[in-house]
Amino acid sequence: MKALVIGGGGREHAIVWKLMQSRHVDKVYCMPGNAGIAEIAECIDVHSLDFNKLVDFVRYEWVDLTIVGPEGPLSGGIVDAFEREGRRIVGSTKMATQLESSKVFAKEFMKRYRIPTAEYKVFTSYIHAEEYVRMKGLPIVIKADGLAAGKGVFVASRAEEVVDALRLVMKERIFGDAGNRVIVEQYLEGEEVSFMAFTDGSTIIPMVSSQDYKRVFDNDEGPNTGGMGAYSPAPVITRELESIIMERIMRPAISGLKAMGIKYKGVLYAGLIIDNGNPYVLEFNCRFGDPEAQSILSRLNTDIMDISMAITDERLSDINIEWSDEAAVCVVLASEGYPGKYKRGKVIHGLNDVRDMDDVVVFHAGTAFNDNEIITKGGRVLGVTATGKDINGAKERSYEAVKRIHFEGMHYRKDIANKALNRQ
Repeated sequence: MKALVIGGGGREHAIVWKLMQSRHVDKVYCMPGNAGIAEIAECIDVHSLDFNKLVDFVRYEWVDLTIVGPEGPLSGGIVDAFEREGRRIVGSTKMATQLESSKVFAKEFMKRYRIPTAEYKVFTSYIHAEEYVRMKGLPIVIKADGLAAGKGVFVASRAEEVVDALRLVMKERIFGDAGNRVIVEQYLEGEEVSFMAFTDGSTIIPMVSSQDYKRVFDNDEGPNTGGMGAYSPAPVITRELESIIMERIMRPAISGLKAMGIKYKGVLYAGLIIDNGNPYVLEFNCRFGDPEAQSILSRLNTDIMDISMAITDERLSDINIEWSDEAAVCVVLASEGYPGKYKRGKVIHGLNDVRDMDDVVVFHAGTAFNDNEIITKGGRVLGVTATGKDINGAKERSYEAVKRIHFEGMHYRKDIANKALNRQ
């Protein structure tokens, strides 16, 4: 069988890597891919939003299944375009993806179906939003309504932070139309965790737990990023809490969409905060998290092609999904300046020194070829992922590999997985 993966980041590298392990798959394509993906699959330089070219490629190359990685194509309607042509694709429709593409839609949806989340108010006026914040007090959370690559959330604990956030989103329009509306949201205390599940619209099967690190610097300091690292499992998610999350959040979300005439198929991600043992939804995403996918897929034992085909055929209940008992830790290596402006084209050294390390995979996120050298192309460049018998072992192995890699301006967090270790 032939498979196509849409996207070119670390999450997509992990999906391609897992597909290459499938007993069903003979050939994997990736559009547009990156330097690391090109080492194991055929990369085609087609933009992920050019749906006509993508559909034509799948038709002419007889591709059996497509998996969508990033949120952009999903929110643009790639699944709808493929399904109109009778092509198998794993991902949510444009209507379903509103759970991620519009935070206002998501908040109103959660309110309607009584899914626990923070109190909120929606604004289109800078002045009214600022007045409301002064009335409510600090700390408080400000969110751009639309897609912002994981950077559209601001936690403000000082008045000047509120002014800066509202100015950037609503006046300077750093996220474009995503800032047409903002949500001002109650700040919740607790521990953040990522909870993902496979679903075919009826059956929902949770994945192993994970936890990511949004802030750019150690000790959760600095601005939000797309994710600076992740680990799995997350000890904060006990069996009891998993049952609560499924009962209060995941099942009501899928059934609520169904009640609205929307069938959700693919991966549903709930970004949660756990407050006194109770889960609250901070955000929904309609695909694998990144870098959570790198750690979670490193633990997946079941053939990902079997899972994907079962999702498209709506027979996920027939699949027994198995996971490794080992732990996994992913450390993201980023370009200098990220998540702000950064330079591209820095030569990456040491990748060959890591290649032969046992239990380590370097997933490429923002990389490209320059003659025979691999260079940086994005803000998040690499996701150094290791497995081990426990979190501590996986963490040590990952950072051992990190020490062998270098590019000019490289920076990374040194405290990935410490939250798990501190709970022991």
